[in-house]
Amino acid sequence: MKKLAFFFCLLPAFTLLGRAQEMRQDVSVGGMLTIQQYVEGGAPNNVRAKATLGPGMLLSYRFQLTPNGAVEANYSYTRYTEKFTDSQYQYPTIQYVRVLTSVQEATFGYVRTIPFKKFNPFVEAGGGVLFFSPLGGIKTTTYDTEMENTLVAFLGGGIAYELSTRWDLRMAYRGYLAGPQTFGLKQFNTGRTEIISQPFVGVAYHF
Repeated sequence: MKKLAFFFCLLPAFTLLGRAQEMRQDVSVGGMLTIQQYVEGGAPNNVRAKATLGPGMLLSYRFQLTPNGAVEANYSYTRYTEKFTDSQYQYPTIQYVRVLTSVQEATFGYVRTIPFKKFNPFVEAGGGVLFFSPLGGIKTTTYDTEMENTLVAFLGGGIAYELSTRWDLRMAYRGYLAGPQTFGLKQFNTGRTEIISQPFVGVAYHF
């Protein structure tokens, strides 16, 4: 009888432990916007590159290593049109091209959270690969393009607002540092490192 009573006394502790173990992971999904800076290459790369805004989707998975520290894996998909202009155009070279491209992301990072009541600000850093795949259509003016894979590093931060024990609303920003994208069109290489911005809004489920 005493052992049974002791067992029932331990049940709350086991329940809390189980919940703690269950809540070490979360998955978030939401919409994002890819924003790229206007880039103008210096001599001898007198090329100007400008991209349209790229709406897309971001999917992230986090695993808690500590109560406030987690590792994260990210996948995103977006598409936009990249516009290149040769500011020192001389025939027979091409002066202007547009390339519609899809971009997929595979990155990994570390996330540090600073809990404050229902608000949980966080900062993160990491790196990975962006996969650029040129697409056809009326937005593309040349088909002499190639797929490109670019290594990137990112820094970011945001805030998670707790909606319930399982759900939170997540808003974040990431800035990616990447080399120039040419899609195989070497004459349109700006030679400049680019900053790619990605604001994000979504929801996360903890389990």
